[in-house]
Amino acid sequence: MNKSMLLVPALTLALLAGLAGCQPKQDTGAIGPAQQAGKAVDDAGAQVAKTLHAPIDKAEEAKRKMAEAGEQAKKQIADATDDARDGLDKATVEVGKKVEQVGEKMQKSAN
Repeated sequence: MNKSMLLVPALTLALLAGLAGCQPKQDTGAIGPAQQAGKAVDDAGAQVAKTLHAPIDKAEEAKRKMAEAGEQAKKQIADATDDARDGLDKATVEVGKKVEQVGEKMQKSAN
């Protein structure tokens, strides 16, 4: 027999044995590579979402505070307008009294 004829089956057998040893062990409790990759993607997505939500939450809080400040300023303006109206009404009454007094004096001096 030829050496190459014995060598080919021996090499084939050795190759098959080597490949059989490279197969991962079947462990029903462990997660597979696809599940590990999926978990890594999910974890990364959760981290990105958490990172993005923090500034959005801060912006929402700032918006709420600005709205509250706007409402407070609106109330203060309304109060100041009411005070100014009251002051103007009082000033108008006082001016009217002074005009009436001046008119009375003019009448007395004319008689």
